[in-house]
Amino acid sequence: MGILNLTPDSFSDGGRFQRPDAALEHALRMVEEGAAIIDIGGESTRPGSRPVSADEELDRVIPLIEILAERIPVPISIDTSKPLVMREAVSAGAGMINDVLALREPGALPAAAETTVPVCLMHMQGRPRSMQDAPRYDNVADEVKTFLQQRLEACEAAGIARGKLIIDPGFGFGKTLQHNLILLKELRSLTSLNAPLLVGVSRKSMLGSLVGDVSVNERVFAGVAAAVLAVIEGAAIIRTHEVRATVDALKVVSSVRSATPH
Repeated sequence: MGILNLTPDSFSDGGRFQRPDAALEHALRMVEEGAAIIDIGGESTRPGSRPVSADEELDRVIPLIEILAERIPVPISIDTSKPLVMREAVSAGAGMINDVLALREPGALPAAAETTVPVCLMHMQGRPRSMQDAPRYDNVADEVKTFLQQRLEACEAAGIARGKLIIDPGFGFGKTLQHNLILLKELRSLTSLNAPLLVGVSRKSMLGSLVGDVSVNERVFAGVAAAVLAVIEGAAIIRTHEVRATVDALKVVSSVRSATPH
């Protein structure tokens, strides 16, 4: 899943792809590099970020979704928590909803159900503006798993088929470095929920904490290492800014895992 942020304030690429031509070029490049999904976001969810209105979010994402739906052969995912944006994005051509609030906003569950597209449910403690102030857990892996199970059940009760649901433990969303490391180490425990597992760690501060004081754009190798670990531990989808590097690394993983003796 290649990341395309149409925002002025995302933590690593804010402002880079606000121009339609730059955004289109970047999406086409990620598909060429091997992205199987393009995830488009019109509202930053970085720590400390402020929400934007639905109208502003729609103005950012709908024109590009309409263009890409005609130009690329892979599904488009809309990264949003707003019911109106979900509906309009799917009408414009998006084929997936990626919600950091796991359809907890008022009206989000019925809106997602009406679209009939797959939905990714992410765990977050708190909200983006304050989620990193003081995250606390008694057992982070167990609590994330319980939350995701509850959201899966809520979605099924709202009429969303289990086969259309994806789960994301939410690395960096209301979690300390130690919480993130434990989650990655125990990622396989989430596979018992019987839903495809999406992992996004690309360029995140947890990587910077591990490899030293480097800029977000210099966390490529760390991000690829985390992606490989995640897939080995059961992840089905990797959400990344570094499509080519991640695709190449995961081709090696896939080849080794599928090798059989002659």
